[in-house]
Amino acid sequence: MTLGKEIDGKAFAAKLRGRIADIVPDFTGKTGRKPGLAVVLVGEDPASSVYVRSKGKATVEVGMESLEFKRPATISQEELIELVEELNADDRVDGILVQLPLPKHLDDKAVIATIDPAKDVDGFHVVNAGKLAVGDPTALVPCTPLGCLMLLKGELGDLSGKEAVVVGRSNIVGKPMAQLLLGESCTVTVAHSRTHDLASVVHRADIVVAAVGRPEMVKGSWIKPGATVIDVGINRVPAEEEGKTKIVGDVATAEAISHCAAITPVPGGVGPMTIAVLLRNTLVAAYIRAGFPAPKDI
Repeated sequence: MTLGKEIDGKAFAAKLRGRIADIVPDFTGKTGRKPGLAVVLVGEDPASSVYVRSKGKATVEVGMESLEFKRPATISQEELIELVEELNADDRVDGILVQLPLPKHLDDKAVIATIDPAKDVDGFHVVNAGKLAVGDPTALVPCTPLGCLMLLKGELGDLSGKEAVVVGRSNIVGKPMAQLLLGESCTVTVAHSRTHDLASVVHRADIVVAAVGRPEMVKGSWIKPGATVIDVGINRVPAEEEGKTKIVGDVATAEAISHCAAITPVPGGVGPMTIAVLLRNTLVAAYIRAGFPAPKDI
């Protein structure tokens, strides 16, 4: 039995961060300042705090300025909106990221709508979603799907004509992933948990992107022999050892690896790309805001 290869997201992300670090001095030479990423963290959610720290560290490592704004979980909607508006007006800031999820009393949609679309490096603003839908190259694209596309192109090269199935329809991953694949001239199906005979839909795909948020929902037998699988899922489930947990994806990897040509592991596949693409989006936003064309090689 031939096993598919694991796509090394860590190595790919490291190369992307390296390219970004090489380009940052060009921007600084043109403008006299570093590109700046502002991250807003509300409350003390442990996972969000760890994620924000890793983003800050990665930002500094590529030579950009990291600006962190920590606010208590008791902050009001008006106060948070006011902070975002201040960051919109701050010339040091090229990218604004409000770490989600927010406390339940805050309206994340209203907060995201307040972010200047030109600084929306998460790509969640309706203006950027619309630009992506119509193929506008100035769109800032959500980090995870863009990272997935980079991994696919790194593995397969030209994607034109390939049949792709995206399992999941979220605004953060599923829908933008489908738009990106359409932009690469794939034939795209967006499937989800209510799709009739999901197994047969997935089985016809040359490319499977699983982003449905259900542990190991996509079975190995569903995968077409030789397909490339991108597993976006991060699900914490009970481990064999009592009281312990482990992280698994949306694909049953142990089964799928004997069917597919290549698959992203969980963890270590898509996850590292998300932060690397966040840095990439910040640099692109910085160039556009400064009136310069963004480099083509990122």
